[in-house]
Amino acid sequence: MRVTGSSLNRWDAGWVVFSAICVWVMVMSPSWETIPFHLIWITITVLYGFRVWSLPVTFAALAAVCLATGASIMSDAFDGLQLWGELFEVPLMSAMFLAMVWHARRRAQAMDTVATLASERADLLAQQERLLHNVSHELRTPVTIARGHLELLERRLGEGHSDLAVAFDELRRIDEILERLLLLARADRPDLLTLSEIRLVPFLEDTFMRWAEVAPRAWRLGQIADVVVSADEVWLRAALDALLENAVQYSDDGARIELSAYGAPQEIVIVVEDEGQGIDPAVAPRIFDRFARADEARTRREGGAGLGLAIVSAIARVHGGSCVVRPGIPVGSIFELRLPLPQAELADLEAAADDAFPGLPELEPESASIGG
Repeated sequence: MRVTGSSLNRWDAGWVVFSAICVWVMVMSPSWETIPFHLIWITITVLYGFRVWSLPVTFAALAAVCLATGASIMSDAFDGLQLWGELFEVPLMSAMFLAMVWHARRRAQAMDTVATLASERADLLAQQERLLHNVSHELRTPVTIARGHLELLERRLGEGHSDLAVAFDELRRIDEILERLLLLARADRPDLLTLSEIRLVPFLEDTFMRWAEVAPRAWRLGQIADVVVSADEVWLRAALDALLENAVQYSDDGARIELSAYGAPQEIVIVVEDEGQGIDPAVAPRIFDRFARADEARTRREGGAGLGLAIVSAIARVHGGSCVVRPGIPVGSIFELRLPLPQAELADLEAAADDAFPGLPELEPESASIGG
């Protein structure tokens, strides 16, 4: 526990001088000694609340105050200038001071514990980031070698072998996981952000059209607030891709997936809503943790590595925003990526509220093609 030790600083020295003056006043003016008496105890209590002396210093100061004030009151009581009952204030004030000492030391100990845990957590996160970074780089070499040998084998055997297709697909999945691990390892470093002004409407339109060609879902582009956000375009696109991939992964063919954006106080909210299976409320608080899955019973292919939403959360945090999830109505999930918005953009957003972006017509699943 952090204590000041036995060394005195200027505040301690000032209190010693002030207390000596108060004791002198008590001796010289017995009829007024109640005032300096209480001033001594009040000031030592206040000073200790800031200083938290070591136990030897604390008890030495307490003993000195008790002896000085008690001796003055006892002398006046013998001379008939004070009632003997006034002497009981010394142990009473001492007990109150000791109670404060106990609480102050507990508070200091708790603060030290929190600081230690925070430091250990920071070290653990730093080690985790280094591990993710190192493992990702180390795995790239064997994956590249394995892919090269498979390509040579494919040239010898010719195309069309299902076993080779499975092997190539698994290597592709490993590459995707490695890319996400590298992104996650850098995601909490704000110095890597390259901010630019992004017009939200064309940005989300482009994202929507790319994903509308990937999976047979009932894609819909909802209303989009026509604002400019200051963000890293590459990272923001990665976050939206992860949210839309999650929506595709946990929904069936023909299910509706809607992308929209609206203004909120001091922020813009990008919404991805799906008609999938939804998220168990018991799992929702952990859904953005690394390697977390909404359903642990899912297979590896269905559940993925549990990195997508962790990346979304990290990208949102590094932009000064957040990502939350809530149940859909009546089914599915609603993910909200919240990004800070300048006050000037908020004013433009309120002025243009009546001319909200009307959105694009819904794309039925039969009109969407599955990308390779």
